[in-house]
Amino acid sequence: MSIALYVALVVATGLERLAELMVSARHARWSFARGGRESGRGHFPAMVALHTGLLVACVAEAVLADRPFLPWLGWPALVVVLASQALRWWCIRVLGPQWNTRVIVVPGLGLVARGPYRLLRHPNYVAVVAEGVALPLVHTAWVTAVAFTVLNAVLLLGFRIPAEERALADSRAA
Repeated sequence: MSIALYVALVVATGLERLAELMVSARHARWSFARGGRESGRGHFPAMVALHTGLLVACVAEAVLADRPFLPWLGWPALVVVLASQALRWWCIRVLGPQWNTRVIVVPGLGLVARGPYRLLRHPNYVAVVAEGVALPLVHTAWVTAVAFTVLNAVLLLGFRIPAEERALADSRAA
């Protein structure tokens, strides 16, 4: 895969993120109109910065460090990137208007237990983790893959998932 095609893949991923933000804004309006409560706002700017940084770093490392495309690594990584997108949009579809990039819980709505949520509590984060490793590795940007993985683990495990769990527990208790 040429560097130009890789840059196009990263740009397409960025455009997909913008589409997510548009869906998220629509869902936030739906949730707030039904009494939704937002929590965990403090970590959201860090999430945006990390995910934006991933896209920039993928291209920067591939170009500046002259990372080669290694077919034995790049093609399987591309498959993982595409599979992670499919999982992400499956999660969005299954959650419907309850899905959001922010932590917004509508009181009285139960947990969704269908689709990938039958098997995993947070399947969307499986997609995030897989993509965060695979997207850089499509063009051998291993430093970006490692850095994103570590920072994302800190953010997900230390802030995001606990914020979601607290918000859901508070909603069930109310």
